[in-house]
Amino acid sequence: MTMNKSIRVPLKNAEKIRIELAESGRLDPHRKIKLIGTNQRFLEIPVTEDIEGFETFIQEDAEFYNKWQSLEELLKTEISADELKKLPSGWQIVGEIIVVTIDFSIDYLKMQIAEALLQMYPSCNTVVRDLGISGQFRLPKREVLIGNNTETINKEHGCLFKLDVTKVMFSKGNLHEKKLMSNIGNDETIVDMFAGIGYFTIPMAVHAKPKKIIAIEINPQSYGYLKENISLNKVEDIVEARNGDCAELTPKGVAHRVLMGYVNTTHHYLDAGIAALKPEGGIIHYHETTPESMVFSRPVERIENAAQKAGKTVEILDCRKIKKYSPGVWHVVVDARIS
Repeated sequence: MTMNKSIRVPLKNAEKIRIELAESGRLDPHRKIKLIGTNQRFLEIPVTEDIEGFETFIQEDAEFYNKWQSLEELLKTEISADELKKLPSGWQIVGEIIVVTIDFSIDYLKMQIAEALLQMYPSCNTVVRDLGISGQFRLPKREVLIGNNTETINKEHGCLFKLDVTKVMFSKGNLHEKKLMSNIGNDETIVDMFAGIGYFTIPMAVHAKPKKIIAIEINPQSYGYLKENISLNKVEDIVEARNGDCAELTPKGVAHRVLMGYVNTTHHYLDAGIAALKPEGGIIHYHETTPESMVFSRPVERIENAAQKAGKTVEILDCRKIKKYSPGVWHVVVDARIS
């Protein structure tokens, strides 16, 4: 069965939580919110992922706005009960493209699944199977199942992102972090060390209106889309894009704020990130993938060690989890003031 996840929120807090979930892209728009309980009444809010601070419930009797919002409903007369259990439990809609992961044990059903997804989302025209990522550039491995239009424009939080889903990564899972970043940096100089196609650069430029953003991206294809997205969002007067390695292209002594939105080897670039800050200091937003047992201790220690090496002091402003990266590993962010 599809994992129809939900959280239960007391009525008095429900509207605030619903708005926050909708704005961060974690509210499932295809299922109805349900009132439950008698003495103590709750709203059961459908969500697309586990929400920190709330227990996750699986809806056994989910109600859909569109009767075709369930893959099981579409395919239950065509495939076996065991096959139904292996159907994808989620997918991403990127512009007009559906990106879905399909269990290899039901590889022979991939075209039926793709056709059913297009029936569920008539505004989409292409279905692409996600086969993971590889290499330094974190290039997606993808199989086009239906359609041939792999380039699209995704609209998100008032911003436009053009990309080819077979060539560059695009994750909707960190929409909440993008929104956070779009509210800070007014009139500042910012360095985005791993800009990609503009995941953080574009929301910041559009909404926060900083004085300048220096956006650095090593992958030539991502850099090409970064340039296009700067033009699409009309922020050419704010953003300067640079194509190359952050270790070589990160400027020194200019930034009020530095974004380090990469994971896996981000710590190797902390020296460059700290050196990019103005002599009087500034703020670093440092991303890392960290085992549960040291979820915040390791990134904080790495920042403190790099700052000490540079003769600087550290004030930790915030630590937060973005999402589960893999079993037992979290994608986290640490905001630190370096002075």
